[in-house]
Amino acid sequence: MLTMRRSATHWLFVLLALLMALFLFACSSEDASSNNAAGEGNTRVVKDSDGVEVTVPERPQRVITFSEPTLDSVLALGVKPAGTVAGRGLTTVPAYLQERAGDTPIVGSVGQPNFEAIGALNPDMILVDGTSVNNNPDVMAALGEIAPTVMTGYAGGDWRKNFAIVADAMNMNEEGKKVLEEHDRLVAETSAKLEPFKDKTFSIVRWQGNGASLILKELPAGQSLEELGLKRPANQDKFGGGHSEPVSNENLGDIDADYIFFGTLGGSSVGNPNAGGNADSNAAGASLDEARQVPGFDQLTAVRDNHVIPVEGSAWTSTGGPLLVQKIISDVDTLLVQNPAMQP
Repeated sequence: MLTMRRSATHWLFVLLALLMALFLFACSSEDASSNNAAGEGNTRVVKDSDGVEVTVPERPQRVITFSEPTLDSVLALGVKPAGTVAGRGLTTVPAYLQERAGDTPIVGSVGQPNFEAIGALNPDMILVDGTSVNNNPDVMAALGEIAPTVMTGYAGGDWRKNFAIVADAMNMNEEGKKVLEEHDRLVAETSAKLEPFKDKTFSIVRWQGNGASLILKELPAGQSLEELGLKRPANQDKFGGGHSEPVSNENLGDIDADYIFFGTLGGSSVGNPNAGGNADSNAAGASLDEARQVPGFDQLTAVRDNHVIPVEGSAWTSTGGPLLVQKIISDVDTLLVQNPAMQP
């Protein structure tokens, strides 16, 4: 009974927040009537990741990105969004995006939109994907009442395809092609330096609390290692469910490899981003110290050989777009190729 009351109260607050957002949206629409009038008729139809046609402004000006990949993609196109959501388990955008995002307003977290803040920004387009609120039809419908909402892809999908849908929604296809061309150039340049490591195996681990999770091949970091030609251990050479795969301490050997890229999201989670902690490489180093206290961790090959590389968890162990992948490739060059301590 108590659970039902709490649930009812939660949805009452959501409904009230939505009504407030729609009210603010209506008011701000009046204030921006000249802009809207100029934009009337200047629309185009795009297809989202499900093939659904969505009518959007010809040149969107006030875009809200409702996930890390959509924020990443818009910033990669050189556009600063009107608003965005905090990164997974964070209260800010991921560290690798902070300089580009600047003072972009935060309008909720990946799973909890702030409808009032969204409506106040009077967006003309909202970009979402399968890492955010796509599995909540009520929230999707509410966002669609505020502005045209484009679904850009699903968790574990090809980041290139998801990025292409964002570029198309922004009417910036040519700019998107240039971003992908630069990515291909960076992959080729870095891959050529990795010949000494081609017979080694690489694991990507997120350490959260007192346990590990594996980042497999479907997430951007996994896709990047494959593009670079770096091998995964046999048990990790597979696609997962679009999220990290937990590993019990009894099976800690499952995370082992010749090298481990080791990250954390601190003590926070998607549902509790205020729990504290950090997701940068310094936090990864602190988590590595904690992991060494777990029985069996020091027996891992990568640990014995001092081949554990602390990395930024919000990039390596989360999800994103072309800027995240650029960060990963740059880290491979700096932290592996150019690091004398990591030579095979």
